Amino acid sequence: MIFDELRGIQRQFGYLPAEQLRNLAKKMDVPLYRLHGVASFYPHFRLTPPPKAELCVCQDMSCHLRGASPLAARLAETFQGSEVMARGVSCLGRCDEAPAVAINDQIYTRVTAAEVEEMARQAASTGELPARPHTQRGRACASDPYASPGDRYGAVGRWVQTRQWDRALEMLKASGLRGLGGAGFPTESKWQLVRKEPGPEKYIVCNADESEPGTFKDRFILTHLPHLVLEGMILAGLITGARRGVLYLRHEYDEQREILDEEIRWCKNQGLLGPSVLGSEMAFELELFTSPGGYICGEESALLEAIEGKRAEPRNKPPFPVTHGLWNKPTVINNVETFANVPSILVRGADWHKAQGVGGSAGLKFIGVSGDVARPGVYEVPMGTPISQLIFGQAGGISGGEKLKAFAPSGPSSGYLPASLADVRLDFKALADQGSMLGSGALVVCAEGRCMLDMALNSTRFFRNESCGKCVPCRVGSQKMMDLLTGWTRGDGSEEDLALVDELSDAMRLTSICGLGQVVPAPISSVLKHFRPEIEAHIFGRHCPAGVCFAPPSETHGVSRSR
Repeated sequence: MIFDELRGIQRQFGYLPAEQLRNLAKKMDVPLYRLHGVASFYPHFRLTPPPKAELCVCQDMSCHLRGASPLAARLAETFQGSEVMARGVSCLGRCDEAPAVAINDQIYTRVTAAEVEEMARQAASTGELPARPHTQRGRACASDPYASPGDRYGAVGRWVQTRQWDRALEMLKASGLRGLGGAGFPTESKWQLVRKEPGPEKYIVCNADESEPGTFKDRFILTHLPHLVLEGMILAGLITGARRGVLYLRHEYDEQREILDEEIRWCKNQGLLGPSVLGSEMAFELELFTSPGGYICGEESALLEAIEGKRAEPRNKPPFPVTHGLWNKPTVINNVETFANVPSILVRGADWHKAQGVGGSAGLKFIGVSGDVARPGVYEVPMGTPISQLIFGQAGGISGGEKLKAFAPSGPSSGYLPASLADVRLDFKALADQGSMLGSGALVVCAEGRCMLDMALNSTRFFRNESCGKCVPCRVGSQKMMDLLTGWTRGDGSEEDLALVDELSDAMRLTSICGLGQVVPAPISSVLKHFRPEIEAHIFGRHCPAGVCFAPPSETHGVSRSR
């Protein structure tokens, strides 16, 4: 309720006036410091009156590769001292349509500076903005087991009739389905742990807060396959004995929220949700929770804290969510794509699922490809597909006919691999063997001519901006790492810095509370491993081989946390 109340005040006033916060504290009988602590934590909320037009340019990875930095610089100069406030911002989740900007929280993509300037001036003078066209829905996907809309939710109907929950878990185990949001934990094991926990109060949570640069495949799934995501959550509730579900949605996904609202209403009308699922004695209620913003909310325990109306600061582990999750009760937390795979397995069987992969891998995988490619977008491919096939096949090769230089298999947290490893397969083990990871499936491609120190700095800045600040290793370490890399781009590096980066990286990996702090070193560690001569040219030769660095710092454009 805290978020509902805060959003209501902000809709009325445009921000959260101090007097309104005091009144709300009395109304809800909560300490004022708690309300202020929550409101000040999340970038969605404002504590001061907003400008007439706020113009935010995404600065991360894919947008950075597509000209966001010069765009932000031009806009900041154009609107300096005006009624339009122009600044950089963390990833807006439109990596396939870069560069992306947000004007008064309305997101536009593939825009020129002139187009943005005109829209921003219009917003400042009239408060009006052009509407964005809705995505054309209905893309056919091989992972959808239903031939027609009338067949959907067939898995729920079948398993409600049979009640063979042990058999359902056996099928999930045999399929080898693992979490597809990054960690890769076996799905059946997680569900089994929650099912075995005593007590009637359990929860199913879907993490749809993909906020890392390069990630947008969950947006595609929620747009075209929302029925599979909701059915996967319903099945998880029936199998584990959980009676409530929460789908935690990134707040920039307005269109997907509308789609999901419509799908949930349809499910309720059909008896798939509610106190009696398909006329049985089993109940399952499902609600949407719109994130108040921030990349840290993608960390599972921080996400739970947000749902409970708190600051999204990760919890210490153990205990883990399977025993002490939402409201301290046993909780299944899975990614959008993981839930979407469950109906297909329970309809078609584990053998079908395993047969979809190649090279010993199992299943199909949605991959978001962005950066320096001709056809950025989401592609559904067999697990085990060589990454080179994705880049030069589905994605049409490197834009402009350039050569491939590097790629990040899953956004900044996976680090960068060189072109010589482009034949590595999309597989948990294959990528781990190369010191990277499959992650959530966010392939970002860099063409020849890109500066890899510049790319590492861009990723490190994102992590610095998005750190929740709870633990010292992440809060201080990410800033120190950024300071070091920034120095290298300005000719201030020294040989001692290399040893310091290694020492700092080890400390952050070992002592940070959550995965954010642990992966901060990944971009620069991978660049030092695969592109070391390029780094040494910056430090010892005061020279950028790509001609990108040793220019005025882009940091002056005021990059801030995602909104």
